[in-house]
This record gives sequence, C-alpha cells and structure tokens, in this order.
Amino acid sequence: MAYGLLLIGLPAAAGLAGLLFRHRGLAKFWAIAAPALALCAALMCAVTLPEFALTLADFGSIRVELALDVSGTAAAVAIATAFVTLLVQVYSAPYLRDDPRYIPFAAQVNLFCAAMLLVVAADDLVFLLIGWEVMGACSYLLIAHYAKLPEAPGAAAKAFLVTRFGDVAFVLGVMVLGTAAGSFRIGDVAEVSGGTAAAGMLLILFGCIGKSAQFPLQIWLPPAMAGPTPVSALIHAATMVAAGAYVQTRLLPVWPENLLLVVALVAAATMIGAGLCALAARDLKGVLAWSTVSQVGFMFAAVAVAAGDAALFHLVSHAAFKGLLFLTAGVIISLAGTSGSLRTTRLRPGDAPLAFWAMTIGLAAMAGLPPLGGFYSKEAVLGAAYEAGTPAGVVVFWAGVGASILTAAYSARLWLMLFWRGESARETRPAVPVGESFSLWALMIATVGVGAVYYTGLFEVPDLHMDLMALVLLATAGGFLVVADAWWRTVRRGVPATDDERDPAGVLGRARPAFADGLYAEWLAGKATRAMARTAGSAARVLDEQLVDRTAVEGSARATLAAAEETAAGHRGGLVRYLRLSAAGTLLVAVVAIGVSLWT
Repeated sequence: MAYGLLLIGLPAAAGLAGLLFRHRGLAKFWAIAAPALALCAALMCAVTLPEFALTLADFGSIRVELALDVSGTAAAVAIATAFVTLLVQVYSAPYLRDDPRYIPFAAQVNLFCAAMLLVVAADDLVFLLIGWEVMGACSYLLIAHYAKLPEAPGAAAKAFLVTRFGDVAFVLGVMVLGTAAGSFRIGDVAEVSGGTAAAGMLLILFGCIGKSAQFPLQIWLPPAMAGPTPVSALIHAATMVAAGAYVQTRLLPVWPENLLLVVALVAAATMIGAGLCALAARDLKGVLAWSTVSQVGFMFAAVAVAAGDAALFHLVSHAAFKGLLFLTAGVIISLAGTSGSLRTTRLRPGDAPLAFWAMTIGLAAMAGLPPLGGFYSKEAVLGAAYEAGTPAGVVVFWAGVGASILTAAYSARLWLMLFWRGESARETRPAVPVGESFSLWALMIATVGVGAVYYTGLFEVPDLHMDLMALVLLATAGGFLVVADAWWRTVRRGVPATDDERDPAGVLGRARPAFADGLYAEWLAGKATRAMARTAGSAARVLDEQLVDRTAVEGSARATLAAAEETAAGHRGGLVRYLRLSAAGTLLVAVVAIGVSLWT
C-alpha cells in the first residue's frame, strides 16, 4: 500500500512544492529526486504488487473509492513513466540552463508525471479521471512554456481545447458505466454489458482518441512541438499520448466484441494517414510527431483485437525509443544551430557521434529492426491481429503491414536527410552537456534492452511466427528500398545537396503537399469550427430576436397594456355594471364554497 501511495505522492508533492521554490539549485535537486524516488517505488510495486482501497463516499447506489492497483503490467508502465520523466528532468537541467522559467517548468513536469502515474495506478474511474484532467492542464502549461514564441500559446490552446472536446465524452462515459455498475471500481465496471456498456465505451473511446491524438482528433499534436524538446519527449513517450491506449487496455473487458471493429477502423486510418504525413513532414520534430500518432495507432490496433498486453508492450517499447528520438532531436537542433527544418538541419556522423548513434538506434527500433524492442512489440501486435480471426483483426493486420512499410520509409528518409546530405552548416560546435549525454546513453540502453522483456513473460503476447516475422522484415525492407531508390536516383543525377529534389519524400508526387500539411485536417477543422460557430451565432440571434425580444419582452409588454386597457374600461362602466359584477362575483364564491364543503 505504502509504495503505491508514494509512487504518486512523491512527484505530486515535489511538483506542488516546486512551484514555491526560488532557488534554482534546490528546484533542480527536487526535480530529479522526485522521479528517481518514484522509479524506486515503481520497482518495489513490481515486486510487492500492492492493492489498496478506501471508501471515500457511499451514496447507497454508488460508491467512490480511493483505490490503487499497481500489479503486473501496470507496474511496468509505471516504471517506464517514472524512468522517462527522470531522464527528461536530467536532460532539462542543462538544456534550459539559461531559461529564467526553469523552476516552474521542473515543477510542472513532476506534476505531469504524478498525473500519469495516477492514471496508471488508479483502480477507480473517478480518481483516474482526476489524473486524466491534471495531465491536460499540465500539458497546456508546458507547451506554452516559451510564451514569447509566436506559435506556442496558440499550440497550447489548441491542445487544451481539442483534448477537452474529447474529455467531455470521456466524463460522460465514466458516468454511464459507474452509474450502471453502482461503483466506479474498474473491476465492478467490467460487469456492465449490453447497450449501456456500448454507449459508455464509445464515449470513453472518443475521449481516448482526443488524448492520444488519433483520427480525427490528431490535429493538436504536431503544433504542440512549439514547446521545449523535453516536453515533446515527455508528452510523446510515456505520458499523455499513451494514456488513451492505456485506459483502453484497462477497460477491455467492458468492450462489446462486435464494436471492436470501430477501434480497428480508427487505428487503421491513423496508422496509415499519420505514416504518410510523417513521410512528407518538413521538419525534424514534425516527423517524430506524426510518427507518434502512427505508433500509438499500433496500440489501438492491439486493443481492437483484445490484445491488451501487446498494446502495453508496444507502449513500453515506444516509450524508450521515442524518448530517445526526441531528446536526440534536441541535441541535433542545438548542435546544428537551426530551427529543426530538414532543409537546413544536417550533421556529419563524425561531427556528433553520440547524436548520430542515438538517432540511428532510435530510428532502427521505430522501424522494427531486430533485435531491438520495436521489432518484438510490433510483431506482438501484428501477431495478435494475425491470430484474432475477426474482421477487426483483418483490418488492423493489413493496415499494420502498410504502416510498417511507411515507418521504415520515413525513418530512412529522416536518417538520410540529417546525416548524409553534404557538409553541416557549422564548423565548430559545443560538446553535448553531461546531463544530456547521460539521458541519451540511458535511453539507448533501454531501447536495445527492452526487447528482452519479450522473453520474461511479463506481457502475455503471442509467440513469434516465423512467417509473420519474415513478412514484417520484408515490409521494413520494402520501405527502406523505396527511399533508397529515390535517394540514389537524385544522387546519380547530381542534384545539389541543398535542393528539395534530394528529399525522398518526392515519391509521394503531387500528393506530397497535402500530406505535409496533415491532409489539411487543421484547415478543415478550422472551417468546421467557424461554420458551427456561425450557425450557433445565427441560431442564438434568431432565438434572441424572435423568442426573447418579440415573444417574451414585446409580448409581455403588449399583454400588460391590454390588461391595463381592459381594467381601465371596467372602471368606466358605471354603477349598474359594478352591481352586476359584484353580484356575479358573490354568486361564484358561494358556488365554490358549497362545492368544497360537499367534497370534503
């Protein structure tokens, strides 16, 4: 019990206290110590498997409990979350050494970590919802950290509003399931079935789509790259973006089997669409952002075939290689002295060996090359789809194969564009700071070693299929071949190194601009939002003018005037009329009095 509470309480307390700090050294110490202690608590949870429940409110038909369950795979996700947060904090200290707002930044990162750990450990949907909402608030603050950057405030607002749009449905879904079950405990909610379960899970799915930037609510994630690079690593690797997939795995027993096809269609559209956008993206962090959308789609694909452990295995593997890729991207951008545009950002491998090998290993893991963790986790997802034998399995299997080709293609393109496109722009570069180097080395080791988790039996995933392994490797090789062929053709023609024609994304042809702009999803969303706003405004205007002004205000005024005129006319009737009215009123009162007495 104690370890479960410490797991969440330590980073939460450090985050809240850090908001009051004024001394940078003290803030740095607690920024690193809190996730380190949380990592120790997560490791102890993996050994002790704690469960804890305390009833906070009992309304008779519904109970709310402070319930934690950090057993099995939940402990593995907690370890990945605390580990990545620790390395992000270590990396951030030198990365933001000249930033006057480092102290609140470090505190917000710890609060973000605590919120995700609450989502991971909560066994009650009300407390899971608290962590879910705190993550959203922290993401807004962290993305908007560079307040003077023109695009940062807008990107933060977009992330907040889009995820809040999904969160409305998430809250409604939680209420539907909790009310039906009479409890918000996840184990009790699993007993809900029928139409109630379908309605609740579809609502929660929409909230998870928003938080995990899946189709059609993916528009907030690429602009969120306006935040500091450590924030990108934190959001993409093991916290916010993965939260939606994690919640879906926890609630898998509630899903009606026939509705999992909906999850499969969302995953398939996301994997393929985001993969094409990553292949066409124009900047380093943009490629990585779209790759995250696509890779989280693999997690949703595993959910669609009821393979929760395969989804969580890919989540842990993704946390390692995506954290490595984003932190390495920050080093490369800093060394190259650019904004991250692929037209200008380039280094020779010998200029920065650590960055070169870190990026190479991260991209190889993302592409799914053995024996790296990405190969095993992706094979687990496709293996589960291969064995499912359901329409959802067929959809996500072939979409996964196509996404594997695209992953290899955009990984190879990024590697070639960064390191093999002529001389770098700067001749002298500073050495990589110790804190940043430590984080890269640690994540490289994790990326290489996480594949061994497959053989531990921690995740119940399908056995390796030799034919499926061959298919995955052929798909990966196919992606590499397409990019290599486009690259070699431009090299053989002698195209200048700075020319856009050297970019292998040219294989997309005339469709490339559309994919580079995210299939114009942001433009379409803007048009739809403005159209809805205009429609709502027109409806409100009609309602105000017709109902409020004419009916309520002007109508009541006319009725008052008419009543006044009638009253005035009555007072001008003369003595005879007054006597008639008085007699009639007396008779009416007498009749009513007699009727009441007879009734009682």
